[in-house]
Amino acid sequence: MTRSKSVEAFKRGLNVFPDGTTRITIERDPYPIYAARGEGAALFDVDGRRFLDLHGNFTALINGHAFAPVVEAVTRQLRDGTCFANPTEAEIALAALICGRIPGVERLRFVNSGTEAVMFAVKAARAMTGRPAIAKIEGAYHGGYDWVEVSQTSASTNWGPPHAPANTSYYRGMPERVLDDVVTLRFNDAEGAAALIEQHADRLAAVLLDPMPSRAGLIEPTPAFVTAIQQTAARHGVLVIADEVLNLRQSYHGASARIGLKPDIVALGKIIGGGFPIGAIGGLADIMDVFSKKPGGPLVPQGGTFSANPVSMVAGRAGMEALTPAVFDRLAAAGDTVRSGLRQSISRHGLSFSVTGAASLLRVHAKAVAPLDYRDAVETPAERAAISRYVNHFIEAGLLVPASGMICLSTPMTEEDLQLIIETFDAYAALEAQQAT
Repeated sequence: MTRSKSVEAFKRGLNVFPDGTTRITIERDPYPIYAARGEGAALFDVDGRRFLDLHGNFTALINGHAFAPVVEAVTRQLRDGTCFANPTEAEIALAALICGRIPGVERLRFVNSGTEAVMFAVKAARAMTGRPAIAKIEGAYHGGYDWVEVSQTSASTNWGPPHAPANTSYYRGMPERVLDDVVTLRFNDAEGAAALIEQHADRLAAVLLDPMPSRAGLIEPTPAFVTAIQQTAARHGVLVIADEVLNLRQSYHGASARIGLKPDIVALGKIIGGGFPIGAIGGLADIMDVFSKKPGGPLVPQGGTFSANPVSMVAGRAGMEALTPAVFDRLAAAGDTVRSGLRQSISRHGLSFSVTGAASLLRVHAKAVAPLDYRDAVETPAERAAISRYVNHFIEAGLLVPASGMICLSTPMTEEDLQLIIETFDAYAALEAQQAT
């Protein structure tokens, strides 16, 4: 594959960025692929190569690149101004759409990213309960806020016993006080999670739950686990925060509604911005009242120069209005088609692989049995090597897949695109099977 322009761009980047790029999540092998433009489900790099984009900028581009209704809405808004110190009617329109669609979201606040959304959701829970600590899932990613980063990258060398996972630091210098105010739970361990919530209830403000943690394996929660979290938290006045920044795309009403979870607060982002920076905190009116101005000030002050900027608002509204129940059903059916096709290929070639995910998201694991939690999903060196070969095979074939092996589908993808995914994986599986004999 020719990457001469990407290589040159990376060399220039090394002169201005600590490691050549400005996001740790940028993948390189050994150089990043530099994007030039996107169109529908396709991404074109600076070297002129076309890729079927199965990445979608970390799942944010549910309607693909340069979605016409978003382009038109943003173009109109650019002529009228990009940001103001004053509120706009555009923010009311997008908020009304979200409140009308997501169960339990009676009021909301806009911010600029998923990280901010989770951060202010945690602050709201603390203000509402008067308690400092949170419980979170081992291995789950919730953005760049100290408390939610605890135990994000736990390993077998430090993750502690199954019944009482250890709190591990995410970065050098993380304050010990942060670790003291987090309770780590194992995903899908209903009995263990309930016991830990019971044990620490007097200091827990909230349980932070991603309905399907992507970095922890993109694993479906069991009904028993959802029920245990919901009932135990409610019994002790602990709030439940659903982080749907990524997984809102699971259905028209979001991921929580699909799995039967009724959170007190929801953190939103990615698809609600139509491809522009955005985040939102939503919840029941009495909880969201912590953000209201009162004599002496709000319980949780929240602002932001670019929060609710009209460009993100009109882009988000245009993108979300296009996502009807029928569109979500079609995306879910597309996901089922690809998951089924990959599983058939795995069986046909006798690979020790499995596939997880739901709706428009799926992830390939180099494991014979699909993982049930983060510890199951952690890869051995041999498994990581196999996934790296799969990812590289896809990229060489013109399909852009992140290093994790996750596949993200978008609305402009055709039946031919879905079959291309399946056929490309089948070719990879045949190579793996051949090398194994």
